[in-house]
Amino acid sequence: MRLRTFLMVLGVLTLIGCATSTKPTETASGPSDADLERSIKTKLASDPTIPTGVIDVSANAAQNEATLSGTVDTEDLRTRVVELAKSSTPNLVVTDKIDVKPPEVARKDFTEDMARDTRKKAKEVGNQIGSSLDDAWIYTKIVAKITANRGTPAFKINVDVSNQSVTLRGEVESVPAKTEVGRIAENTEGVKHVSNLLRVKVS
Repeated sequence: MRLRTFLMVLGVLTLIGCATSTKPTETASGPSDADLERSIKTKLASDPTIPTGVIDVSANAAQNEATLSGTVDTEDLRTRVVELAKSSTPNLVVTDKIDVKPPEVARKDFTEDMARDTRKKAKEVGNQIGSSLDDAWIYTKIVAKITANRGTPAFKINVDVSNQSVTLRGEVESVPAKTEVGRIAENTEGVKHVSNLLRVKVS
């Protein structure tokens, strides 16, 4: 009788031991959301051109997806952030909610050297800037805003500034895009008048 009881208890303990030993295998399910977030942040931190702490990462490891948010200075930097995030994990799907907001230089801080450099770059892309510091400063602000706006193809838009008056030339994809570029120019500090000569591309 005692032997039978002993054997029964031993059997129960053996079953419990087997269940306990297999539990880790049954619950193993790959990296967690936190693991995926950490992997992406580590990848971003490896690039010194990306400022620390400007990008927020929200991950869904089960779906192999991540959402990026925050604010950067340039479109190139936003593209770089997205590329790095995608390279952190094979086939990662990235939702880009990053805003581009170029740092603005106050008029009192805008120097002749800055204006000279601005005029040189403007000439290279076919734009014209008047001789005053105000004209160069206004040009810098408008181009930065257009470049930062996802809905405006900056490479197809020419911006001329003379006597604080702005002329917009070039081609855009739609009437809303033309309106948006005009709005950007009109709402830029220092601008007195805007001539929106942008053409809408005929499909």
